[in-house]
Amino acid sequence: MNVSRVLRASAVAVIASLVGVSAASAQSKTLTISWWGYNGEKMNANIIEPFKKICGCDIVFETGNNADRLNKLRLRDGKGVDVIYLSDSFSQLGIEQGQFLEIDPAKIPNLADIYELGRQPQGKYGPAYTIGRVGIVYDSAKVNPPITSWNDLWRADLEKSISLPGITTTAGPMVVLQAGKHAQSDAFEDSEGAFGAIEELKPNVVKNYNTGSELVNLISTGEVRVAIAQDFTLASMQAAVPTMAWAKLSDGDIATVNTINIPKGSENVELAYQFINFVLSKDVQQKEAEQGVDAPINTKVELKPEQAKMWTYGAEQVSSLSRIDYAKMNEAKTDWIDQWNELFAQ
Repeated sequence: MNVSRVLRASAVAVIASLVGVSAASAQSKTLTISWWGYNGEKMNANIIEPFKKICGCDIVFETGNNADRLNKLRLRDGKGVDVIYLSDSFSQLGIEQGQFLEIDPAKIPNLADIYELGRQPQGKYGPAYTIGRVGIVYDSAKVNPPITSWNDLWRADLEKSISLPGITTTAGPMVVLQAGKHAQSDAFEDSEGAFGAIEELKPNVVKNYNTGSELVNLISTGEVRVAIAQDFTLASMQAAVPTMAWAKLSDGDIATVNTINIPKGSENVELAYQFINFVLSKDVQQKEAEQGVDAPINTKVELKPEQAKMWTYGAEQVSSLSRIDYAKMNEAKTDWIDQWNELFAQ
């Protein structure tokens, strides 16, 4: 018997066995993603299936709204999920609850290509993967002169024409902050001054809304001519009323971001880093923006004017946005909700 040939055959068999074990190990990995569940087909085509080819892993989802998903994570003490998508006010709450790992920027190379505002929007935790803004929309055919400042909301000619976001929505607490500025006070330090200004605004308010579809309905029926809104609702409003416009405010819009974090109980931390880096890549961000899913936060994304008009896009626009201190806002929110409900119950 040729001993060397036998040894070579045995070595090949061992290597093949090890490769098989390694492949099986990769296949056995399952990345669990917590997110909202909308635009599922586009996310699957743009992110999930391409990433599965890269990682050789399975991907499963936990879906629901911000509050429910974060509460589930808290009850499990940060376990059961590898990556969690949240809006910035809720990710701040998760940070305060100690639910997330601090991020190692060296493991996310694509951070270098996103706007600085998104790299560490909440300290050492997860980055933003998309950026938006809260501002004022108005019917340019019915509101003259145009709205150019947050203070214009208090104009006498806007009586019974405004809709405000409910206090528990993303944009709701920003009404309180802007009312404080109108009253020349800090809403965090002097909520009475801010709510005094909101009381002065009440004659101009027709109704508060709690969902984007509710706002679009109010606009389409003509009940409302002006609203404080998030930018992603503009396209739907313009589809209903083509003369709806985004106000160019001298005192600027307010930035909002959605974040991706790694929960402290993640069982696939390195895979989670790989996923976040993929989501921030130019190719993924380009597709998501072009298909109307999310505004790009990667600075290398290039959009045509028609594609860009629906998004918070470009260095000039991003740099003009103001940021919210969500730690202070979350601390103040409970009192603000009570004061808001008391005011609008009258």
